[in-house]
Amino acid sequence: MIKVCKFGGTSMADGTTMLRVKRIVEADPARRYVVVSAPGKRYGGDEKVTDLLYETASDVKERGHVGDAYARVAARFSGIVRELGLRLDISALLKETARKIEEEKSEEFTASRGEYLTARIMAELLGVPFVDARDAVKFRGASLDEEETDRLLKETFSRYERAVIAGFYGEDEAGSIRTFSRGGSDISGALAARAAGADLYENWTDVSGFLACDPRIVPEAVGIPSLSYRELRELSYMGANVMHSETIFPVREANIPIAIKNTFRPEDPGTLILPASRCKKDGRVVTGIAGKKSFAVILLEKSHMNEEIGFTCRVLEVFARHNISFEHMPSGIDTMSFVIDSAYLKEGVFEQLRDEIREAVSPDRIEIADNIALLAVVGHGMSDNVGTSARLFGCIRDARVNVRMIDQGSSELNIIVGVENDSYERAVRAVYDEFFGR
Repeated sequence: MIKVCKFGGTSMADGTTMLRVKRIVEADPARRYVVVSAPGKRYGGDEKVTDLLYETASDVKERGHVGDAYARVAARFSGIVRELGLRLDISALLKETARKIEEEKSEEFTASRGEYLTARIMAELLGVPFVDARDAVKFRGASLDEEETDRLLKETFSRYERAVIAGFYGEDEAGSIRTFSRGGSDISGALAARAAGADLYENWTDVSGFLACDPRIVPEAVGIPSLSYRELRELSYMGANVMHSETIFPVREANIPIAIKNTFRPEDPGTLILPASRCKKDGRVVTGIAGKKSFAVILLEKSHMNEEIGFTCRVLEVFARHNISFEHMPSGIDTMSFVIDSAYLKEGVFEQLRDEIREAVSPDRIEIADNIALLAVVGHGMSDNVGTSARLFGCIRDARVNVRMIDQGSSELNIIVGVENDSYERAVRAVYDEFFGR
């Protein structure tokens, strides 16, 4: 049996947590390949190493050399090595890393050094080979080259029975370091699991699996014992930040289960992610609730819109010119709405969009509603249970929350509800009580 284990930033935060990881890995001989993130926060108000490295990249861009931010990075790693009592010459490694950061002058290269240094330390601690991700994870431009990455990782694993791999980054065809989006070490772990032919991909973090909703809103939220790849994708994308939403693709293709485990409570069962056909459901209609705040809804209205060929295409071309993606697109016969992240609408952007949309499609009306939160109710069981929507909107009504938007996927896996930002927590609480509190 082969297990690939990915450990997140909280699991790498200091020497004590790294020793926990060592005990977890050595407790099961099947845990042969370990993928690591950069050190996260040790306590409230602490700094993540990756954040410090982005600050370091800014220092190099502005002044040509590393500054105080990198000094804090160096102190953090020096402290970890000292705490672990390792013989690794971390001082020389940190000096060489600083030199390369100043030489490369690349934000992505700089940001990747957190994972690189952490993997060097963890490999030393476990007494196994270190694998530099630039040698095994390949990009074409900014996009992952999956075929070449799979080939190189397989080649790597054929040479090493055990290894530690740096997460989050790889190398493009020009030899430059490329990084995934934040949280991308999850993707690195999934790629490694597929290439290794793993029987299980363990994702170790600081929570005991997925909860039915955000515990900051519902402290008594129950755990989810198992969910499908598709449910995971929906919940992760909509704000259940246990795993990166892109993680599932490599392992789903290889039919590899994912186990979400807690480094600080390894005895907890966690959550198992499986194909829908293998999920053991507990009889509940809804699997989980997730959501995000701060969206805007751009509403277009035009008589006989449905008869106008290419209407939607022309509107989307306007968004594309501004590099804006949309989350949802609810529509009626003469209306169409585009839900977008409010972060896109910096000062003056909506006015530009409005003018260009008017020129492109001549709508009768165009307006914007902002401060909208999206609440996603997810579960395979919803499609087979009559009255699910009635229960959902009934409990939201009883909580005196006004619904601003409704969108349901054709698969009936999820229902998206738009509410005002300041009503979001009340809506989540009401939905949780309706589907999990009885």
